[in-house]
Parts: sequence; structure tokens; C-alpha cells
Amino acid sequence: MKRFVHSSSSMTTPLKLIASLFAFSVLAACSKDAGNAAAKTGTPVNVAVASSGPPLAVIEANGLVGSRDEMRLSFKTGGIVRQIAVQEGEAVRKGALLAELELTEIAAQAEQTIQLAQKAERDLERGERLAADQVISLEALQNLHTQASIARAARDAARFNLGYSRITAPRDGVVLRKLVEERELVPPGQPVIILGSADRGYVVRLALSDRDIVKIATGDAATIALDAYPGRELRGLVSEVSSAADPRNGLFPAQIRLEPQAGIRLASGLVARIRLLPSHNGEASLAYVPIAAIVEGDGRTASVFVVEGDIARKRAVQLRFLDDEHAALESGIKPGERVVTEGALYLVDGEKIRAPENPAGKTSAGTAAAR
Repeated sequence: MKRFVHSSSSMTTPLKLIASLFAFSVLAACSKDAGNAAAKTGTPVNVAVASSGPPLAVIEANGLVGSRDEMRLSFKTGGIVRQIAVQEGEAVRKGALLAELELTEIAAQAEQTIQLAQKAERDLERGERLAADQVISLEALQNLHTQASIARAARDAARFNLGYSRITAPRDGVVLRKLVEERELVPPGQPVIILGSADRGYVVRLALSDRDIVKIATGDAATIALDAYPGRELRGLVSEVSSAADPRNGLFPAQIRLEPQAGIRLASGLVARIRLLPSHNGEASLAYVPIAAIVEGDGRTASVFVVEGDIARKRAVQLRFLDDEHAALESGIKPGERVVTEGALYLVDGEKIRAPENPAGKTSAGTAAAR
């Protein structure tokens, strides 16, 4: 009679299979329960409130701080510089001597015209006596009058040039730059000294492209950051906007008048980083949303997910421009609506979401743009 012997290995295999199937069914049930729980509670996202902001983008530029009144002083006539009586950075009082030409030649010319004028006056007096005795004609007397007038005019011009062969300070100020040195030969009108008058305040001078210059106007607000004072900002207003480009670089000069601020000592030449907020010119404000809310951008057309209760609805929007943190929208969103930021890229239209009760992004875009 045959005996059937069952080995232990043949019994173990079915038991392992049953255990594996049981574990798989448990895992599947857990995964299904987790999916159902997520569907019930919604996909976690962050949201922000759309704010209102200016219809034009902030203009960023660089410039240099300078005295509001910077005078480029020069000699009326050319000549050799006899002395420069001041140093750069020196404070001077009104009327102080700044520079002077060698006066030998200029003084000699002035003296010559004085002598000629005196001779013309003597000739005229003699001619009038002769005309009274009818020795000379009326025409000859008139010629003597003309010669005397010409001689007096030449004398006055020479005296004027002699007076402007010395440069004196027109008002109290600080010597910003010396552009020539002693014994140099300078032509008439060449700037010799640049004098800054600190009593009328400081400005920032900058140059803008044609696209930016047409957006600003006098009175527009600006914030200025100086490398010399990190973490601090100055405020100012646009005081000058040029209507002609500089032929050397094709840029349009502009000027911002700085408001004084305690604890900040300004000096000509400080480097300034400028943020200009263009005036609205009556144009309506735009809706601003964080850049993270924008999905599927194509040119100026994009999409955002708007929060409606606990549902995310996909909506098309039109972009005007982007700044560092926000997107300005022409249409599609109204200020006050809530939009999805973090997690927007992984949503589909109509998906249930779970968002914090206090959404972020309540700081107005207009305030952020002006900073």
C-alpha cells in the first residue's frame, strides 16, 4: 500500500500566497479610504485676495544725487589760468575768489580801449568848437560823434571782459569739481569750476528711454534708495522732464527733487536706485494678483483659478504687465476676489479645494509698487 507524504515546503507556499493577498487587500482598502478622505476634504492650496493697483508699471532706473543748483563757472575770455584759489569740497561764501586768469594781456587791451575812448572824446570836443566857428562841416562833426560812441562801447566791453577774468562765488556753496589746473590755457566759456549750492536742496538726475519718458510727468512720486544708506529710502517728486533726447546717448534727462530726511547727509555723486510711480492720467485701476496665481500663460492671455466656496474655477484673464511680485490684469478678475496661488498648477477646473481661512496677499499692489 502506497503512502502519501506531504512535505513542509508544499504546505508553506499556499500560506504565503494567502498572506500576500490579504496584505494587498488591506493596503488597497487603506489607499481607497485615503483617496475618499482627500476627495471629501479637498486639495490643500493657498489663496490670495486680488487687490487694486496703478494701471502703469513702476519704472526702475539709476541716477546720481547732485545739488539742485549746480553752476558751471567759466571765464568770459580765454587765457592762461593764474590761480585756482579753492579746493574740491571746500565751502565758500558769496563773493569769494575762486579762480583768476593772467591779467597782463587783458589789462593791456582794456587800457588801450580806455585811451582810445579818451582820445575820441577830445577829438569830439575840438570838432564841436570848430563846427561852431563853421570851420568843419556838419558831416565831419557827425563822424566825430560816431567815432566817440564806438570808442566808448569798446572801452565798456574791455572793462566787462576784464571783470570776468576773475571767477567769484555767486552765492554760498561748495566746490564740487575743479575742471582745470593752474597755468593751463583755457578758451572762452570753458567750465573751470562747478559750484553746488546746498541751500536749495538736492536732486537726483537720471536718464530714461523713450518708452519710459512718455509715461511720467512733473509731480509723479518716486522712492530713492542710496547705496550709502542701505535699508533706508528717500521720497521725492519729479521736477523736470526733458522733451529732447541727449544726442550722445539717445536718452531723455529727468530730475527728481528730494525731500529732506533726518539722519541722511546728502552729497553730490551718491548713486541712487529709483522707483518711479507714473501718474494715472484718469485711467482706471487694474486688478493685481500674485504671479504664482498665473497658469497657462500665452502672450498676454493667461488663466487663474478663482475660489468659489470650496471649488476652484478656472478663468481666463488678460495681462497688462508683470512686476517683481504681482501680475496686473486688464480683465477677468475684480479686486476682492480670491485666487489660488500655491497649488494652482496642479488643479483642474471644478476641483474641490481646502484653503486657509485667512488668505495671504492683502497688501495692496499700489502700495507695494510705490515702495
